[in-house]
Amino acid sequence: MPYTYGLLPVLEALKASSRRIERIVIAEGARHARLRDLLDAARRAGVPVRKEPKIALDRLTGNANHQGVVAIAAAAGYADAHALIENITLQTILVLLDGVEDPHNLGAIIRTAECAGANAVIIPERRAAHVSEAVSKTSAGAVEHLPIARVTNLASFIDDLKKRNVWVVGVEHSGEMSYAEYNYNGAVALVFGGEGKGLHRLVRERCDVVVAIPMHGRIDSLNVSVAVGVVLFEAVRQRGKGGLMIAD
Repeated sequence: MPYTYGLLPVLEALKASSRRIERIVIAEGARHARLRDLLDAARRAGVPVRKEPKIALDRLTGNANHQGVVAIAAAAGYADAHALIENITLQTILVLLDGVEDPHNLGAIIRTAECAGANAVIIPERRAAHVSEAVSKTSAGAVEHLPIARVTNLASFIDDLKKRNVWVVGVEHSGEMSYAEYNYNGAVALVFGGEGKGLHRLVRERCDVVVAIPMHGRIDSLNVSVAVGVVLFEAVRQRGKGGLMIAD
C-alpha cells in the first residue's frame, strides 16, 4: 500500500495534485502548527481525513517519524528522461546522481534541487536509492514538484545530453579546477558521485570538465547532499537568480 508520511510531504502532495490521495490518517491528539493548513487543503481536494491511534500510524510506517500524519496515496511516478531531453533550453539545469544509495541523501538532494530551481534530478535504475516514503519525507515534499527520472545507463544518457549541447560538469575531489571558477551559464548537467565512491570511470570520461570543492578543514570530503547544494547554488548565483532561505 503506497503511502506518504510527515506533515510537509503530505501537504505538498495535496498542493501539487501530482498523484491521487485516497485518504489521510491523523494520529489522535496530534498537535502541529500547520495541521489546520493540511486539513483545509484536504477539504479543498475532497480527500477524506480520519483519526486513528498513534500506534496504528507507527505500525503502518514501521515506526518512522510520521509526525502524526500519513496519506494513503498512489505510488510516485518517474518522469520520462527522453521527454526531459526534448525540452532542454539554455536555462536548463539538471542534477545527475551517479550511484547515491542513501535514501536520506537522495531526499535532501531533491529538496535542494527543487529549492534552487533545477529542472530535474536523474538517477540510475540500479545500485542507487529510488523514490520512497523515506525519500519523500526527507525531501519535505519536494518529490511532488520536481521531475525525477530513472535511466538504465547514466553514461549513455550523458551522451544524449551532449548531443543537445548540454555542458556536463562532474563534481569530484580530484577535479581540475575549483567549482567557483567554472561558468555555469547555458544548459548544464551537474554530475555527483555516490557516497565515498566518486564518479564511475565511464561517467567521468564523458564529463566536459570535472570541478572540485576546495576543503580547508581536517575532513577532506563533504556529504554528497551538501556538495550538491554548494555547486548548484553557485550555478544559480551566476545566473542572477534569487537568494537562499533556510528552513527546518
